[in-house]
Amino acid sequence: MGGGDGEARAAGAGPAEGAGTGTADGTGTADGAGAPDWRGRSNLLGVDRPDVVLAAFERGEPRVGEAVIGLALNHDDPAAVLPMVARALESADREIRRQGVIALAHVARLHRTVDRRCLELLRRCPRGNEADDDLWSFVPHRELPPWLWRHHLRERLVDRLRRPFD
Repeated sequence: MGGGDGEARAAGAGPAEGAGTGTADGTGTADGAGAPDWRGRSNLLGVDRPDVVLAAFERGEPRVGEAVIGLALNHDDPAAVLPMVARALESADREIRRQGVIALAHVARLHRTVDRRCLELLRRCPRGNEADDDLWSFVPHRELPPWLWRHHLRERLVDRLRRPFD
């Protein structure tokens, strides 16, 4: 789970401020990269505007999950990103849900936060996913629900029993 842009942002660097080159229909990105190509997949990981992702959800774009990951990597405000992540996590499409899990992992790693809605939706997903691990690693444990504590403590106990003298 890495990403050059995401790693730089986590260290405090971000994109240059500017008006961007979005289009009137809300399909562009604020960083000047132009409109995402929903058919050809170009610029989807560069999306940094929640309104672009929301419009894609409303149009039923099949690759909206990729844009949610891009939003998680490129947008500085987790409060604007997490509703889009939640929408991906509640999608009927299995691939979009999987991409929502990945996006949530990025938000946890880059912003060290999560909201209750995303945690409720994540609980429906199989344990041991990317978001489980990154939430546990990067979000203060006091903000995490008991079911995630149980998962990680059980995992830690089993690991310790397998290797008692490490």
